[in-house]
Amino acid sequence: MLNIFTLANGRLVQEEIESLEELSHFQPIWVDLESPTLEEKRWIKQYYGLSIPEDAMDEDIEESARFYEEDNGELHIRSDFLIDDDEPRTVRVAFILNQHNVDLKSRGVLFSIHDEDVPVFRLLRMRARRAPGLIEDAKEVLLKLFDADAEYSADTLEAIYDDLEKVSKQVLAGDVTDALAGEVLGAIARHEDLNGRIRRNVMDTRRAVSFMMRAKMLSGAQFEEARQILRDIDSLDSHTAFLFDKINFLMDATVGFININQNKIIKIFSVASVALLPPTLIASIYGMNFQYMPELNQTWGYPLALALMIASAIVPMWYFRKRGWLK
Repeated sequence: MLNIFTLANGRLVQEEIESLEELSHFQPIWVDLESPTLEEKRWIKQYYGLSIPEDAMDEDIEESARFYEEDNGELHIRSDFLIDDDEPRTVRVAFILNQHNVDLKSRGVLFSIHDEDVPVFRLLRMRARRAPGLIEDAKEVLLKLFDADAEYSADTLEAIYDDLEKVSKQVLAGDVTDALAGEVLGAIARHEDLNGRIRRNVMDTRRAVSFMMRAKMLSGAQFEEARQILRDIDSLDSHTAFLFDKINFLMDATVGFININQNKIIKIFSVASVALLPPTLIASIYGMNFQYMPELNQTWGYPLALALMIASAIVPMWYFRKRGWLK
């Protein structure tokens, strides 16, 4: 899918391109390629003179090669963006910005290449349509994307706070069954994974914004905006660290309740074995082959043996109950 974005009355306008001829009708500041076909890549090459690298969206690219500048003035930035849905993950997006070579139609145009739709992109498109003057050029688009990415991470952290608050109430209520403990551990594991992805995502965004600042491509106002984005990202680090501590606490508390439930089961077997030990001893004694066996020669032999066995079982149970060990 090939979409271009132009500025009209200070607003970002989206146009979907379905042929090479349509590209000549617009002067975009942002060209977005989502899962581009070979034909769409050929259109970009033919009209803008821009070759999209084959490894643009590779996940195993060297970390040191994710931010660099070509000799012709092309800035290449490969950054990860968070997607928080049923399966939290990050999506690699390749950005190419050419701002120096005046002979190319791609001068001042931001190109973005990715495999699937990114929520941050939708958020920026919605804001740019509603807020005139929010975006002025291609560099502003890239900067606003990273700003929206930091805000999206902050919103996701707030959602984790709310979910962990519900989990805390369940755990700290005290009545944690094995079934509930399994649900709680599943929720905690998901939040721990999501929190780790957020921490990695903001680290990647920090590196991208820092590269833009070092490349001296920003104006004075944009440079100050980039510094504000970095400050916002720094504020998220303390939140992710706090959430890690909270997750570890809830994990330990849940595992502790699981151990308590298991100890209750073991206690039942321990009490039962101790209570049945005296009757077993009496039965063993009476079952020995003595010369004189009252249960055979006397009518009160078996009743007495049974009474002793019952009494020897009741007395330990009464003692355990008195001590509170059966609760």
